[in-house]
Amino acid sequence: MALTGLDIFKLLPKTNCGECGTPTCLAFAMKLAQGQAELTLCPYVSDEAKAQLASAAAPPMRAVTVGVGDSAFTVGEETVLFRHDKTFVNPAAFGASIDSGASDGEIDAAIAACKAADFERVQQRLRCGFLAVRSTGDAARFAEVASKVAAADVPVVLVTEDPAHAEAALGAIASSKPLLHAATESNADAMIELAKKHSVPLAIRAKGLEALSALTEKAADAGLTDLVIDSAPTTAGEALRDHVFARRAALNQKFAPLGYPVITFPAEISGGDQMLETVYATADLLKYGSIIVLSSAEAWQMLPLLVARQNIYTDPQRPMQAEAKIYEIGTPGPDAPFVVTTNFSLTYFIVSSEIETAKVPMYLGIVESEGLSVLTAWAAGKFVPERIAKFVNDSGIAEKVSHRDVIIPGAVAQISGELKEELDGWNVVVGPYEAADLGAFVKKRAS
Repeated sequence: MALTGLDIFKLLPKTNCGECGTPTCLAFAMKLAQGQAELTLCPYVSDEAKAQLASAAAPPMRAVTVGVGDSAFTVGEETVLFRHDKTFVNPAAFGASIDSGASDGEIDAAIAACKAADFERVQQRLRCGFLAVRSTGDAARFAEVASKVAAADVPVVLVTEDPAHAEAALGAIASSKPLLHAATESNADAMIELAKKHSVPLAIRAKGLEALSALTEKAADAGLTDLVIDSAPTTAGEALRDHVFARRAALNQKFAPLGYPVITFPAEISGGDQMLETVYATADLLKYGSIIVLSSAEAWQMLPLLVARQNIYTDPQRPMQAEAKIYEIGTPGPDAPFVVTTNFSLTYFIVSSEIETAKVPMYLGIVESEGLSVLTAWAAGKFVPERIAKFVNDSGIAEKVSHRDVIIPGAVAQISGELKEELDGWNVVVGPYEAADLGAFVKKRAS
């Protein structure tokens, strides 16, 4: 049974030092009980207390890592039901699937499509996370295809309920730490032993949460901790119900048998309709899939899902920020316009996109403004003449351009006079209010 806040408080040093970031030990204990803080934040807790508090301090959902090296991904470790309560921690992984019975050409194409689904948006990398290899041939072919995928540095999900096939594939690629899917009521003993033997994470699949819980308890009793759950839904409604109930049980009731990431297969319930599959995948992303297996890695399907994930898994309490520096867009020369704006990622994304669309090479200066948009940053004193002037003087832009014109957003036209005083020798130009008008504005000035 989970410890209460008062139970935890009794084991803390009660110094109220505040070094954990919480004003009192009681408040810190309450956060620990709710899974909203880590025990390591307390510098004075005793080793004995650490041992007793380990279960209370651990997140209610297990973190599971699939793959190795830079391509590996981690899911789980969530502490809230809704991102506005705090934030979601580890982004869901999207991947594609391929049958081991497919031709070599089809296998190569699937790997290439997965690696090609690699995008950049507001300075964040969005990519296909893995390939799920389904065993549809013999064991040797399953191992061969899994090895080819792993050799391409793509994390692997091994999809088979045949222990012999699983053994063959794990014998070939266990060092790449694939996810083995799945242990079921009929093969649980064999699959659990294989996962333990090869030290790989294991997916547990059973129809409904009750049967699923019984199997995860069995795996946990056998010493497995890296588990993923699959309630085998046959409809979108069942998937939504099971995922929500499992997350509530893990987070609200601290029900350990369901405290694991969820793997979903929206293609299994979409009837072959790839558009419907995308809709179901979006529902899985929202509530509460962690590993989402698609039928392919086509860009039209993967990109919008990855963008949706990016929006959901950003911290709502911390604005996304672009790096504050000079960006050269379109190979600008010494006579290219020089524009400044804030480092709110969406502002950077919109302005840089409009510059590229206008096909006018420019220098874009992104000023440190703590991730705030133009008007918000100005009102908060983060995008003001002193900061802009310091950025311009320190950026080295004067050595790159032959002119001394700096274009500021029209929304802060009122700072132009003071900025001119701060920027000795520079001419401050008030640009358009909307980024969409920037191209036409600089073209008109040049004519």
